[in-house]
Amino acid sequence: MVLVTGGWLGFQRGWFGAGKAQTIEQASITAVAELRDIDFTLQISGDVQPATQLDVKPEVGGRLKAIHVEPGDVVKAGQLLVEIDDRDIISELESVRTEIEGAKLSVDKNKRNYARAKELFEQKLISKEAYDNLGSELDISENAFARGERKKQLVEDKLSKTKVHAPSDGTVLTVPVVKGQVAIAAASVNNGTTLMTVANLTKLLVESHVNQVDVAKLATGLRVKLEAESIKDEAMEAEIDFIAPVATVKSSVKGFVVQAIIEKPSARLRPGMTVQLKIPVAKAESVVSVPVSAVFKGDDNSRVVYVRSGEKTERRVVKVGISDLDHAEILQGLKEGEQVLLTEPERLGIPKKPRDMNAPNRART
Repeated sequence: MVLVTGGWLGFQRGWFGAGKAQTIEQASITAVAELRDIDFTLQISGDVQPATQLDVKPEVGGRLKAIHVEPGDVVKAGQLLVEIDDRDIISELESVRTEIEGAKLSVDKNKRNYARAKELFEQKLISKEAYDNLGSELDISENAFARGERKKQLVEDKLSKTKVHAPSDGTVLTVPVVKGQVAIAAASVNNGTTLMTVANLTKLLVESHVNQVDVAKLATGLRVKLEAESIKDEAMEAEIDFIAPVATVKSSVKGFVVQAIIEKPSARLRPGMTVQLKIPVAKAESVVSVPVSAVFKGDDNSRVVYVRSGEKTERRVVKVGISDLDHAEILQGLKEGEQVLLTEPERLGIPKKPRDMNAPNRART
């Protein structure tokens, strides 16, 4: 249950001018306990973010030769985004190919020499040492040829990475680089240059930082209403998908990161917008209730109301249930139809009648 804290938090209205004698009826400072439905909703603000967002970074470094997209462009997986200057890599590839051609010539030569040596060795015209040496030279040349092929594969792979393609379907959010800028390759020792950010805007979420008091009222799977200040004419809903297991501090407030996936987001909803999540916490139907300003703090954290009957005022301890911004549920201590003050009697100059503890007035148990 959520305890109401309205009346004793200083909710006062400017009904009482200095030196003006006003009656209770004239000041309209009473309310009637009525049956009503109370729906307590927790409201928290959050920022809209893409559910999936990728920073595109180059796997090879170099000067940016061409940028083919701009912020706001919709791209498909595999689409060419950026080209990096590949002249140095092409030169390296030509050099490797020359090495491979030389290694192949060496292999062919050593194969012929080894074949002749084998015939001579079988005829006992050369020593075994000379025969083995020619076999070793063949092995060495073949190893050199294999190294060249592997090196060629690496350089060709490096060359292919000078063309950066979209990792998935999405919308380009930012392009923080310009043509001619030198990009650094992403590696284990550095983060590399971010070429652009691509996100799937068909699936959005709201991320909020909820204080440690309110987060206990939330649970994953809870459906919530969503309201954007700039899109009030469209109703949206979201579902809480993640609640951080560990608290963090934001703006000097300890709380927990909460994410809610937006179901069928409006086409006008954009990442970065601030929205309000309305989270249903508790609901009571047809219960005795009074305005929150009619409930005050008593002794030992008790809650009291001041019941007005004719010219008499009675102070009663009540048990409060749930509340919204306007009304509080009275579980015990008040009946439907009874009249209560919206401000404390001493502020009106009304003497308080001690409560008869032997005859409590209860609404329901």
